[in-house]
Amino acid sequence: MKEYFVIDLKSNMEFISFFMVKSIDVRVGTNKKQYLDMNLADSTGEVNAKKWDLAEAELPALSAIKEGDIVKVKAQVSEWNNQTQLRVLKVRKSNETDNLNMEDFIKAAPEDSEDMYAYIFARAEEIQDEDFRKLTTHLLEKNKDRLMYYPAAAKNHHAEYGGLLWHLKRMLMSGIVLSDIYGFLSKDLVVTGVIIHDIEKLNEIDANENGVSTGYSMKGQLLGHITQGVTLVDEICKELGISEEKAIVLEHMVLSHHYEPDFGSPKKPMFPEAELLHYLDIMDARMYDMEEAISNLAPGAFSERMRTLDNRRIYRPSFMPFYPERESEEE
Repeated sequence: MKEYFVIDLKSNMEFISFFMVKSIDVRVGTNKKQYLDMNLADSTGEVNAKKWDLAEAELPALSAIKEGDIVKVKAQVSEWNNQTQLRVLKVRKSNETDNLNMEDFIKAAPEDSEDMYAYIFARAEEIQDEDFRKLTTHLLEKNKDRLMYYPAAAKNHHAEYGGLLWHLKRMLMSGIVLSDIYGFLSKDLVVTGVIIHDIEKLNEIDANENGVSTGYSMKGQLLGHITQGVTLVDEICKELGISEEKAIVLEHMVLSHHYEPDFGSPKKPMFPEAELLHYLDIMDARMYDMEEAISNLAPGAFSERMRTLDNRRIYRPSFMPFYPERESEEE
């Protein structure tokens, strides 16, 4: 049984518990000695772990541990560069007698995948433009099975079971409201852009049915989901008989949603709905990272520096003792 979670780890404690292996590698330190470097995870978070000065006799057993395996570790908790780190004393691969519950190890979106998919599909069916409605419902139906579990990233924001659906749903909720506020916008185009902008993450990222990513596919590394998405939209629009102008407009939304060349977008948005799509995307990613940063904090405390948030430390005000959605659970 799993006793300690990532959220429970405090400096200087020694413990024994089980974790899922997110990455594992045997490396050579500056002292020319081999050491084991792992990223371990459970449903509450992720932590780096190292086992120093490996003996040759340990290597065969360690080589049998792969990404996605569950391991039992005995470790001490320390800090390195203001980040929690484990000094592993013992590690072994789990077995059937350990009586483990996989839900303890899989980080998941807070809503049921079927419910999130139903919401997104309903918004697609409400699109007034027949071409955009055909395109979005086609892509959602074709990819439903993988959407149920796929993460929206290999690491960082929405890297969890059902994470891509969770990302799309919240972007849609915000985009629909903002389309009503800024009445000159085409709500159909905003909704369509949200649904298609990250669809090729399904082929950019390698992930198993637990929503755990093992990295990026060959195609994802060489092309990336933006280039893949432009190609896909072009192909589907031709298949469905959608006009060239509409196809190019949609391809531009996919192409420009990261905004900067350094982040993969060779063009910045050139019409309002594309501009809004970028900000919906970045807003949801940032809010996800903000929530992650404060989720383990006591009221009145600062987080560690967050690389995904421009290396900022995030503060949790002391007058906010609970998250609103968790208040009822505490009571």
